[in-house]
Amino acid sequence: MSVYGAQRRDRPTAEPAPSPGARLRALLGGSEPAVLMGAHDGLSARVAAEAGFPALWASGLCISTALGVRDSDEASWTELLEMAARVVAASGLPVLVDGDTGHGNFNTARRFTARVEQIGGAGVCLEDKLFPKMNSFVGDGHELTKIGEFCGKIAACRDALADPDFVIVARTEALIAGAGLDEALRRGEAYRRAGADALFIHSRQSTVSEIAQFAREWQSRLPLVIAPTTYHTTPMEEYVKLGISGVIWANQSMRASLAAMRKACESLRRDGPAAVEDGISSLEELFSLMRYQELAEDEKRYGDQAPGIAELVATRKPGS
Repeated sequence: MSVYGAQRRDRPTAEPAPSPGARLRALLGGSEPAVLMGAHDGLSARVAAEAGFPALWASGLCISTALGVRDSDEASWTELLEMAARVVAASGLPVLVDGDTGHGNFNTARRFTARVEQIGGAGVCLEDKLFPKMNSFVGDGHELTKIGEFCGKIAACRDALADPDFVIVARTEALIAGAGLDEALRRGEAYRRAGADALFIHSRQSTVSEIAQFAREWQSRLPLVIAPTTYHTTPMEEYVKLGISGVIWANQSMRASLAAMRKACESLRRDGPAAVEDGISSLEELFSLMRYQELAEDEKRYGDQAPGIAELVATRKPGS
């Protein structure tokens, strides 16, 4: 028996780790709002995890942008899932995956949701607009799907899951579409009854007033999630008072990288590499983030010159 086999057998049996969904549920059930950082690839996921965020949002806008297409269902759901899987694998954090409208009807929505669970996602967020959708901050012609159709999507997704703790977040775009507070509340209650675990209420006003009014009327019937992209100056204490369960910083990482890349490219093109070197990350920082040193240490343990491996080679019978 190799030393590696012996080590595996001697390990004590550990309690199963909580599922990603259970971890996200715990965060949304905390006494303060859980803060989810937007991520769009493995690098942004690692950076967010290193910064100390407890959970991530795999943003449809940002993943689409990273793929070089618009956030209007131009990327296929398999392309989005591939990038979301990289976010999950690189971070080790609970990841709420942006599922847009479910990419069609109840069947595409449940297939997408099942795949999110399979890649290790903690939950999926589905929005009640028509497919193909347009990003909520672009234009004014945002059409909502029928309430019954969206409730069917939620129910189908719930029935397709293996983990009962996987989180289904229903996102209503009623305020974005100009349908008003009463319609947003009506839809939220219907989605709660259909089996949603949390409600994402979206607004693009420059103040929190519209969200605050909704939150007071909602009265915490389900955990309430927001993305304060346009009302970002609101202090976190206000969200605590309103009973908000989750705050998503959905696209700041992508926008920061866009600004930095533009600045670096323009400076390098105009003034040469010396002009940008002091303002960009060093290779050492990059290698540290990606844990290259761990690979070197593993080489000592698992490479063909490692003690345990060398022992296996030395004791192998001829012809084996």
